[in-house]
Amino acid sequence: MGILSSMYTGISGMRGSGEALSVYGDNIANANTTGFKVSRPEFQDLVSTSLKNMSGGNQVGRGSRLASVAPIMSQGSIVATEAPTDLAISGDGMFVMRGAEGQSYSRAGNFRFDRDGKLVNSEGYRVQGFQADETGKMTSKMSDISIDRSVVDAKQTKKVDLFMNLDMRTDTKVEFDPQRPESTSNFATGITVYDSAGTPRTVSMFINKSSDGEWTWRVMAKGEDLRDGKPGTLVEQARGKLKFDTDGRLNEVVTDKNSFNFNKGAIGDQKIDFNFGPEKKKGGSGTQVTQYGTASEAYKTLQDGYSAGTLSGLSFNEDGILTGVYSNGQTINLCQVALAKFENPEGLFKLGQNLYRESRNSGQPTIGAPDLGGRGKISAKALESSTTDIANEFINLMQAQHNFQANSRVIRVADDMMQEVLNLKRS
Repeated sequence: MGILSSMYTGISGMRGSGEALSVYGDNIANANTTGFKVSRPEFQDLVSTSLKNMSGGNQVGRGSRLASVAPIMSQGSIVATEAPTDLAISGDGMFVMRGAEGQSYSRAGNFRFDRDGKLVNSEGYRVQGFQADETGKMTSKMSDISIDRSVVDAKQTKKVDLFMNLDMRTDTKVEFDPQRPESTSNFATGITVYDSAGTPRTVSMFINKSSDGEWTWRVMAKGEDLRDGKPGTLVEQARGKLKFDTDGRLNEVVTDKNSFNFNKGAIGDQKIDFNFGPEKKKGGSGTQVTQYGTASEAYKTLQDGYSAGTLSGLSFNEDGILTGVYSNGQTINLCQVALAKFENPEGLFKLGQNLYRESRNSGQPTIGAPDLGGRGKISAKALESSTTDIANEFINLMQAQHNFQANSRVIRVADDMMQEVLNLKRS
């Protein structure tokens, strides 16, 4: 009988409205959940009776059912924070997490370092990333992001880059005296270098003009810093020549001596490459060290050594690279956050706790570095907010309520009609 069927039709509508209410309520409940993506209920109609078999347009509907709950994987707002370990993804991609249940994925980047130095979320799931080698270059090895280098070893100076000009008007009559180097040189500059133990050593470079277009340079160290050195004296450790062309550009560099023997545990015979720039003779510009008619001056001196240092700070950049800042002034790349991209992120299985798991519908993840292969960028000191729109969800709630009420009227009317049928026997 059609009256009984209409009651089941109304029940299906009420059931669907109630399930929709749960979906909208969940969206509202997670309005402040980091990285949360709203879902929407998707319904299908039910057809159970055809009046004329396969002829079109003669079917009687039997209500509706909740076919699926589809997450809307839209971009949430990026909100700045003060925590250096807070990360947000701008674009596609998900953080790769690992816990007791295996590998999972998340858009929530409210991370912190635990007592073991591992980057984790509030539930202790470990963030995965690519590890850097000793030089700070990223490798393809993926594991837990952690602070394994709380101390950076000392590095001895291997190269010193010098940027200077030597006055071509200088008189060549000055004769260099190693006992009085300051007063018997045409130009002098101090340089700080590091020995194999990371101890800073101050050495002096003295330069004398030997002839037009040719200069002799000497590097001397304090006697108290050298093996068998005499305190209060300077001892020559390196020597060479600089030759310039008529345009005042460096044409050739000759090194005659280079051996530093520092004391107090340093390894002997330390070679330091004093780099005066690309020589014209070898195809270079010859402009790093010049011989022009202006006062002799050292513009800049750079060297690649440093002492040992301890970790004093951490920071992430837009590439998701974790950089350690050390007390000796060095910054070293430690690791890089890994991002996973799915062909169908809407098909991921929700685990709760802001986590997702791979499913048959989502496909397998493509894991790689941020901002590559269609994966998004990383924003440091920021979090992705929930995509819940409170106003829109309240409208959806009211619509679900009205649908529920309307379907309850269907049942009430069907019940009244059934009551009339029962009353026929009495009349």
